[in-house]
This record gives sequence, structure tokens and C-alpha cells, in this order.
Amino acid sequence: MAVRLQFENSNDIGVFCNVTNKYVITAFGGSENFYSVFEAECADHIPIVKTSVAGTALVGRMTVGNKNGLLMPNSTTDQELMHVRNSLPDDVIVQRIDERLSALGNCIACNDYVALIHPDLDRETEEIIADVLGVEVFRQTVAGNVLVGSYCSFSNQGGLVHPHTSIEDLDELSSLLQVPLVAGTVNRGSEVISAGMAGNDWIAFCGLDTTATELQVIESVFKLRDAQPTQIVNEMRHSLIDSMM
Repeated sequence: MAVRLQFENSNDIGVFCNVTNKYVITAFGGSENFYSVFEAECADHIPIVKTSVAGTALVGRMTVGNKNGLLMPNSTTDQELMHVRNSLPDDVIVQRIDERLSALGNCIACNDYVALIHPDLDRETEEIIADVLGVEVFRQTVAGNVLVGSYCSFSNQGGLVHPHTSIEDLDELSSLLQVPLVAGTVNRGSEVISAGMAGNDWIAFCGLDTTATELQVIESVFKLRDAQPTQIVNEMRHSLIDSMM
């Protein structure tokens, strides 16, 4: 299911939250309406953590994470780091990363298995991403844009990319990620996909301006119509138990 919401009059809700299959990170300072949407959809299944990053509300653009871990920029304070560490499940690794391109959410896009990263990220950062998030890492651009985290959003089921992405690029990205991809927009024509939406394998949150057609595209490519959170969370637990046996 896809849900529309706003963060204090802003439709760029992907800037103010980070949604994964294991947890949701949201910014301090939004209205109760904003938080109640997350609580209604996610609180029964995964923890919702309110925090700031480097004293700002831009948690969606400053952090990147999946079911295995969460990466935060070097400007994150010790207090913020400890608060997030204490609030997330024990098996999620939270790590601060010393990287010049510190808006990690703009430079990295990932699901639970694959990450696309900005071509200029440090080699050391690439290794930390592979290590902490447990993913295969590819240096890529999306429709000629180096900010891969801003111009595409994908889960383990499917993904949405910049509307000007060529067919060849779509095919290449799709085969790297092993999920179906569609070129599209959010928030009534915005090309900055990740700023306008955030989601996981069973729910997507989009800005209030997102049209019915855009919502329909998102629901169909992310396979959200019949997704059951309990079933997905249980499957993840089973696969975790299997790998520990």
C-alpha cells in the first residue's frame, strides 16, 4: 500500500525519514499527524526512531540503511549515535562513516542485497558499505546523474528511477539490482524520487502532491498491493534463523 503525507508543509518526505524492513528513522519536529501515519502503518511490526542527524531534521538524506545496518555521516553527534544504537534491534549495525560526501542518502541507494553508489566515494567507504550493509556495491549513475541516492528508490521487490533514464540504462540497472525498475516521477512530476518517497517491501510513503497515477505506478512496481508486513518480517526471521543454524 502507498500512503500520502507531509512533513510540516513539505512534500519531500523522503528527506525527513528513512524506511527499511527492520526500522524507520524519522526527524524530530514534525506534526503528530506525520508520526501517526508511520505508527499506524509500521509500529506493530518494526521500531520507529525519532532523531536528528548533525542537529538537522534531514535524516533521510544524511543516513542510509537496510535490514543489516545503518550508516551515519561523520557530523553525527555521539549523543545521536548512541540514541539510534539503543533504539534499533541488536542485530542492526550502526556505524558513523568518515566520508567527504556526507549526505549519504543522496550518494547511496540500496536494498537488502545491492547498493548503487556515487562514482567518487572513497574506496574505504565502499568497503564499509559492503561490510555494514551486507550488500554488493556498484559505482553507477542514474540518467547521467551522479547522485544515485536522490534519483532512484528501490526495495527488494522493485524500484522507481529518474524519468529520463534510457531503456539501456534501465535494463543495465535492473540486471544489477535483480528487481524490475520503472522510470517515473513523484509529487506531481518531481524527478527527485528519493526526496518525494520512502518505502520498504510492504509500504511506501509519498509526498501529498503525488498524483493517483504516480501512486498506482509505485504500488505496482514495488508490488505493494498484496504485501503483508507480518509475512515479510516472519520470512526475514526464518532466513536469519536458517543462516545461524
